[in-house]
Amino acid sequence: MSMFSEDFIAKIQQDPVEGTIAACVMAQKAVSSTVVFNQLDYNALTEAYALLMELQEAGILPIEIDLIEFSGSSQIDSKKIYDQLSVIRGRCTEESAKLRLKTFRSHFKASLGSTFHYEFSQGDLERVQELVNQLRQAVSESRHLQADHRQRLLRRLESLQSELHKKMSDLDRFWGLIGDAGVVLGKLGSDAKPLVDRIREIADIVWRTQSRAEELPSGTRPPLLEDRSDVGTQELP
Repeated sequence: MSMFSEDFIAKIQQDPVEGTIAACVMAQKAVSSTVVFNQLDYNALTEAYALLMELQEAGILPIEIDLIEFSGSSQIDSKKIYDQLSVIRGRCTEESAKLRLKTFRSHFKASLGSTFHYEFSQGDLERVQELVNQLRQAVSESRHLQADHRQRLLRRLESLQSELHKKMSDLDRFWGLIGDAGVVLGKLGSDAKPLVDRIREIADIVWRTQSRAEELPSGTRPPLLEDRSDVGTQELP
């Protein structure tokens, strides 16, 4: 029976930093001894390492991991994997601290460092969070995107989500995401529709928030977004 459930893997896709830390902790806690490893220990550690390798291959893992050269000895290889999991935990913990600091700074920048800010309604904020989570899962599961492109999109979404607050000093990261949608659309055509639809909804929310802050007339449409029925002909900035 697998140590990692489908629900757990889905959570890693939504929060790869904390999910990777949790996976390492689970595997290391499953080990009976760090001196003499039995077959069950070896199986648990190997399963965790295989999961992390696939996460890296899919562009989801937030850090680079060092490849292990297996010796064929379960004792030696268990020790190598156990030590590697400790290294990965440490790197992800550092990444988590950086993201947390970035989140706090963004929040205080909007609250204290600027006389002007954009403010989402609570409903819009929750909907954007939900859409970003859906995008992260869709990007992670996409077999049409190349690994490096998938990784770039996931990192952008992770950065955007970490700095998403009710009040924001700028909306640049959102409009950068719209630019990425144009690239995805150009590469994938109709296969990009699930991603583009979600990004378009985020763009509508962001534009509504921005136009309200800029005191534009109610109902003003974003000039660079055209809503066409054929996804292959949609234009995104």
